[in-house]
Amino acid sequence: MDIKLPLTDETVAKLRAGDDVRFTGVIYTARDAAHRRMVESLDKGESLPFDIRGQVIYYVGPTPAKPGQVIGSAGPTTSMRLDRFTPPLLAAGLKGIIGKGGRGQAVRDALKQYKGVYFIAVGGAGALLARQIKKVDIVAYEDLGTEAVRRLEVEDFPVIVCNDIYGSDLLEEGKSRYKLAVG
Repeated sequence: MDIKLPLTDETVAKLRAGDDVRFTGVIYTARDAAHRRMVESLDKGESLPFDIRGQVIYYVGPTPAKPGQVIGSAGPTTSMRLDRFTPPLLAAGLKGIIGKGGRGQAVRDALKQYKGVYFIAVGGAGALLARQIKKVDIVAYEDLGTEAVRRLEVEDFPVIVCNDIYGSDLLEEGKSRYKLAVG
C-alpha cells in the first residue's frame, strides 16, 4: 500500500498487521535522548519541536553522509527500549512509529487507544533504506549528534505493519505459526 504522509485516522484504520507499506512524505527521527526530552517537554506543558499530530517517528541514528549522499546508513534501532516514552507521544497525536523488534503491552494498548500503528523496517538494511531518503534537516536537539531530531523527506520508504489499532501483532502471530509448524 502506498501512503502519502502525514497519517490520518482513516488511513490508520485501513492498515492491518502484515501489510506492506511504502511511505512518501515526511518522517522524523528520534531515539532515546530525544524521546526523553520530548516527554519532559510534554510533562511541563511545553510545545514539542515539531507538530507531532499525524506524524511518523523513525527510531534511527543515521551515520554521517558520504560525499554525494544526503544521509549515511539509516537502519532501524530496537524499539522496546523506547516503550516508556511512546504512550505520551501517541496521546499527543503521534500516529506512526518505525523501528525493529517487538513492543510491550503498554505500547500495544496505547496504539489501540490513540489509533496509532507500529511499523517495522528491515534491520541490517540501513544502506538500502537510506536510498529512499531524499532530504534531511535537523529540527531539534542538535547537541545530541546522531540522536538529534531530523526531518526526513522520503520516497517509497518500505515498512511492514507490525501492530495495528485492532490489537494484532505480526511478530506474535509469527511465533504462534512457528510453534504450530514445529509442534
